[in-house]
Parts: sequence; structure tokens; C-alpha cells
Amino acid sequence: TGGAILGDRIRMQQHALDEGVFIKSLATRGHLGGLSRSTIDIVNVMDAMGKDVILIETVGVGQDEVEIVKVAHTNLVLVVPGLGDDIQAIKAGILEIADIFVINKADRDGADKTKREIETMVSMGIFKEGEWKPPVLSAVAATDKGTAELLEAVDRHQEYIYLEGNLSRYRREKARVELVEILKTRLIEKAVSDLDAHGLLDPLLADMAKKRKDPYSISEKVVNHSFAFHFLNGGKAGKGKRR
Repeated sequence: TGGAILGDRIRMQQHALDEGVFIKSLATRGHLGGLSRSTIDIVNVMDAMGKDVILIETVGVGQDEVEIVKVAHTNLVLVVPGLGDDIQAIKAGILEIADIFVINKADRDGADKTKREIETMVSMGIFKEGEWKPPVLSAVAATDKGTAELLEAVDRHQEYIYLEGNLSRYRREKARVELVEILKTRLIEKAVSDLDAHGLLDPLLADMAKKRKDPYSISEKVVNHSFAFHFLNGGKAGKGKRR
């Protein structure tokens, strides 16, 4: 594919030079879930600008990297045969997030076997009547083979979302993820700032360094104490040091 050097511009040179395409690369910076913290914000900006197609490429998916399902309307899981990470990754939880499976590089040896295995796992899923069942498609991106079928599947899934009234659920879930991410960031910043302001941060770090306390018990105590202190004081910040 040419790799992902220079923000994927190398493997997407044709698109990068297209005036109708905007590409923005984002570093995860340690954020779990397979996405950057800024992904939702940028999707919101693109949506507000009236962009009808927004593609999000994650760093890859594993058991804990499925945040994309809470952001995108249609989720594609691309599997390449012969890399050893296809079926194991799917067994770890990817089956639950995929709206469409795509076996890319389907001209490789083992592609048919991989497709059959995924189709078997999909068939073992429990689907209600009328519920979307993920199709398993084959494609060869380098030659554009299977692209038309993939676009048709995406269109069918979009129709399913709108016809079944699922769009409001998708939007609520996206709003929930957005709020929770902001709250997590702000609460962490607030907790660290309060500990530092009251002269508690350095002593706690010293206790951890000397193995007198562990980070889990400290975190639990800080969270419980912070909320209790907040509510007992009517939501106002206290003065002086806390015990």
C-alpha cells in the first residue's frame, strides 16, 4: 500500500491532490479505542460543513479498539488473509461492531477460507427478524475489484438505518461518547489540579514511589473524596488542605 508515512499521503496521493477530498491525519496520543480524542470534533465540523461522505480509518481494531462503532453510522471491518490477525481479532469482539466485512486482497491464497470462516461466524450470530445481518464481501483494492459491490452494501445499510429509525439511536450514542470523553478529560484535569493546589499530589506520588500506596486505592479515594467534598459543600470549592 505504500505505508502510512506523512499522514497517509503516500498511499493516497491521488486523493490527496483532489480538490474535492480533504484528508486529516490524527495521532491517537495514547488514547485507547482506536481513535484520536479529536476524531468526534472533526467529524462534527465536517458534518456542519455539509460533507455527505466522511470516512474514518482507525489504527486497527482489537478487543479494546472498537470505539468507532459509537462514531460512524456504517462500520466496515477489513480483513486481509494470511496475516494471522483476522479470525482471532474477530473472535475477540469485532463481530459485534461490523456492519460489513470485506476480505481485501482477495486474490491471495487463503482468501476463500477466510471468507468462509467469517461467514460461518456471522451465521452463528442471533439476529432478530428484519435486523441487519453483516454481509461478507471480497475485494482487491489495487484493481478496484469488488468496489461497486461494497458501495452497494454501504448504501443498503444507510437505507436500513433511515428506514428502521435507527439514526436517532446512532446520534444519541455519538452524543454520549462525545460527552463522556469531554467529562473524562475535564475531571482528570480537575482532580490533578485540586490535588496539586492543596499540596496533596507530591505526597501521594512519594507514597507510590516508596510502595506505601498503590495507584488504584489512591485513585478510588481521590474520586470518592472529591465527589463527597463537592456535594457536602454545595458544589463550591473548599479552602485549605483536605485530609
